Amino acid sequence: MIHAKRAGCALLVAASLAGCSGLNDTQQRALTGTGIGAAGGAVLGAIGGNAGLGALAGAGAGLAGGLIYDSVQKNEQAAYRRGYSAGRTSGQ
Repeated sequence: MIHAKRAGCALLVAASLAGCSGLNDTQQRALTGTGIGAAGGAVLGAIGGNAGLGALAGAGAGLAGGLIYDSVQKNEQAAYRRGYSAGRTSGQ
């Protein structure tokens, strides 16, 4: 019975990850943050007695975290591009 549960979980994870292939970076980061937050919130909520509420709160916090991380990454990439361009034009 335990092997069937593990196989089912593995299949569920594989199927959910396969659906992420067409997403852009922002969507992937938001989805990843939401999933991680929901899982962590469900664990903490289960300890506190309400896994559903914990998952909901964790999903919201994870979504916010994923979007903040995406913003930081985009700003970092833009700064790199500006610096690279400035270096190329000043070196000529």
